[in-house]
Amino acid sequence: MAALKRDYLPEHLLPELQLNQVAGCIAVQADQSEDETMLLVDLAQRYSFIRGIVGWVDLRSHRLPERLKFFSQFEKLRGFRHIVQSESDERFLLQKDFLRGIAELRAFGFTYDILIYARQLPAAVEFAARFPEQKFVVDHIAKPEIKAKEIAGWERWMRRMAALPNVYCKLSGMVTEAEWTRWRPSDFAPYLDVVFECFGSDRLMFGSDWPVCLLAGSYCQVKEIIADYTNALPQHEKDKIFGLNAAKFYGLAA
Repeated sequence: MAALKRDYLPEHLLPELQLNQVAGCIAVQADQSEDETMLLVDLAQRYSFIRGIVGWVDLRSHRLPERLKFFSQFEKLRGFRHIVQSESDERFLLQKDFLRGIAELRAFGFTYDILIYARQLPAAVEFAARFPEQKFVVDHIAKPEIKAKEIAGWERWMRRMAALPNVYCKLSGMVTEAEWTRWRPSDFAPYLDVVFECFGSDRLMFGSDWPVCLLAGSYCQVKEIIADYTNALPQHEKDKIFGLNAAKFYGLAA
C-alpha cells in the first residue's frame, strides 16, 4: 500500500474534482482522533470546495454530550464515523456504550457513517433499526467480497438494511474490494443492481473513496463506473446520485 504512504491534501484533490466536473466534496475521517477532526475543520474553512466534514469523536465517552456541543459550533461538520471494520468484535455496533453515544447524535443534527465489512452487516442492520430517527449511510456498499464474487449473503442483509428508510448507501469503495489490477466495470454490475433496486435513486450517493481508491483506480475511473451504470437514467436521478442526495443527507445547501 505504498501509494498511500504520503500526504494527500486539498490542493491534490482539487485538480481531480475539476477534471471530473465535481463542484464540491465531503471530507471523511481516516484517523480516529479529535486532532484529525479539527484538521478537517481547518481545511474546510480554508477550501470552499470542501462542503462538509464527517469527523471522529469518541462515541463511547461519558464526556460525549460536552464534545458534541463543542463540535456543533462548526457549520461544515455534519456527522461522525468510527472505523468499525477494524474492530475485532463483529457486534461492536451493539455495545452498550456505543449505542448510548449514537443516541446523542440526533439532538445535535449529526449523521453517522457506517463503515463495515459485509460480515458485519447482521449487527449493523440490528443497530440501525434501533434508531429510526437517526440518519445513517452505509459506506462503500458495505464492502462485499467482489474479488471472490460473493454476493448472496451480502445481498440478503443489504436488502434488510435498505428496508430501513433512514438508511442511505454510498456507491464507493468497490475497486479496492475487487482485483486491484485486473477489475472490469462488469465486476460491479451485480452489486450495483442490488443497491439500485433496494435503495432506489433517492438514497444512493456517489463517493470516490479518494485517495484510497488509488490502490486500484483513479478518481476518473471510479466516477466512470457509476456514470456508465447510470447512463440510461433520467437526468434528475443522476443529479440526485451525484450530489443532491449527499446534500440532503448531510444538510448542505444544494
